[in-house]
Amino acid sequence: MKLTAMAPQCGVEISGVALATCSDAEMEDIRNAIYEHGVAVFRDQTFSKEDHIKFGRRWGGIDINNYFPLTKDYAEIAIVKKEPDQVVNIGGAWHTDHSYDQIPAMGSVLVARELPPTGGDTMWAHMGAAYDALSDDLKTRIEGLEAFHTADHVYKADGIYAQTDQGATLRGQDLETGAVHPVVIRHPHTGRKLLYVNRAFTINFVGQTPEESRPLLEELFDAALTDDNQCRLQWKPGTVAIWDNRTSWHNAINDYAGHYREMHRITLSGEALAA
Repeated sequence: MKLTAMAPQCGVEISGVALATCSDAEMEDIRNAIYEHGVAVFRDQTFSKEDHIKFGRRWGGIDINNYFPLTKDYAEIAIVKKEPDQVVNIGGAWHTDHSYDQIPAMGSVLVARELPPTGGDTMWAHMGAAYDALSDDLKTRIEGLEAFHTADHVYKADGIYAQTDQGATLRGQDLETGAVHPVVIRHPHTGRKLLYVNRAFTINFVGQTPEESRPLLEELFDAALTDDNQCRLQWKPGTVAIWDNRTSWHNAINDYAGHYREMHRITLSGEALAA
């Protein structure tokens, strides 16, 4: 396998390996690369739905998505799509998936199935680099803090998506979510300190109201995105991306109006987070 950095502090493109038939040793190298770089990209993959599921199970476990439509034959695979006449896309803002769960999903395996002729890139930002770049004063202010995360304002029947043209296709509008996590976590495998808040799902610090929490949260959200801790993926047929929700944020760019885009996503099971 060959690893090529996508950006100074985020993302790696891995060539010379077929995900569908990779060895156990290659799988371990892939895992470690994703834990370190936040996201790994693989080009020119032949990756059927069956291969997708097999790979997810080899990783250690699959979480069934509660919100997105699922493929007809395989509940493990969620469909992330946008019709040509839809305005809103899924995931079109900086966030980290499943921070609203008590045990957040480790990450995702996203496969390009149908792409627009141009546009539809995805960006990631590295939350280890984000934490490292914080001022000493800001690191001191967030030391020991915990924050509350929820998705209810996004996915419930009166939530953000319900008010858009994506609302009719989403599921789980009756679910209630909520979890408390440290603002700074240590990666369970690398030990690196990571900033663990995100604009989509982090509501307030424990012991403070959302209004009291907003100034510091906004400061962290703004500080988390630096010029060199982001990478951008231009999707092509046969492209697969695997990312770590603990290490990274991501953002699906919505710039392909009038065109269809369909991605298949498997969510990988995670583990409890610790400060």
